[in-house]
Amino acid sequence: MMIEPKPPTVKNPAEQFTGDVYLDLIAAPKDRSQRMVVAKVRFLPGARTAWHSHAKGQTLHVTEGTALMGTRDGFVIKVHPGQTVYTPPGEEHWHGATPDDYMEHLAMLENADDPATTTRWLEHVTDADYLRPASE
Repeated sequence: MMIEPKPPTVKNPAEQFTGDVYLDLIAAPKDRSQRMVVAKVRFLPGARTAWHSHAKGQTLHVTEGTALMGTRDGFVIKVHPGQTVYTPPGEEHWHGATPDDYMEHLAMLENADDPATTTRWLEHVTDADYLRPASE
């Protein structure tokens, strides 16, 4: 057993995010037999991911603030602290903060056989998609 040093907080790239989004890596594979990745991700008000999908799916657990999450069919949900959302493999989606408040979630996923193909990044989410009415 060992305590790992905390990696520095990184700002996520503008090519994949709208607004300011910061990531703290919590867990990553230690050898070739492992696939689990866990990160704490913080979104400032109005910030969001671009459209994307994950080869093996993704689990998001909201810890603070209120999240907005949307799918290609126009469905948008509000997710509150303590709630968890699972996105199945290949489902194109986005997630982010509300326009007026920040949001923090834990992102959990498994790397694909080729880690470079774990997440498929697409175009940015338009304001019209981001501002759609959300269900709870």
